Amino acid sequence: MVTIRPVAVDSRDAHALLEEYFALRASIFPGGGYRITFPAPDSFREPEGVFLVLYDGEEPAGCAGIRRLEDGALGPRFEVKHLYVCDAGRGRGWGRMLLQDLERRAVEAGGAEMVLDTHHTLDAAGSLYERSGYVPTEPYNDNANATRWYAKPLA
Repeated sequence: MVTIRPVAVDSRDAHALLEEYFALRASIFPGGGYRITFPAPDSFREPEGVFLVLYDGEEPAGCAGIRRLEDGALGPRFEVKHLYVCDAGRGRGWGRMLLQDLERRAVEAGGAEMVLDTHHTLDAAGSLYERSGYVPTEPYNDNANATRWYAKPLA
């Protein structure tokens, strides 16, 4: 059974998934030079954010988080970070499950908008975001690992 649980971003399961995610990103990043930055634990603590781990039974199989940013034109804004599903979980809808859970939590925290950045080489991620209602937007940060920025108003 698949479950999603909030965890500390520096917990053993979250850290192991982030290590996998960063290693994968670094291995396929065009020209090398992918900048690895493990998230600060305070960035993903409620009410300013949350970090989730998706479990397949008791096995950690995916992760993602949101953190509060400065308000945007629509009001309170949350940023999606580190959405990752392990190889065995891809194509099973787990990325969408994580994203929907994050959106629900952002709404419950008073969020009016979700934003995220990604890289153009991550085709599956870009497709997931677009199918989920995210639209291209102007860059809202200076992330050297990003080439695309998306936003979605929350109802």
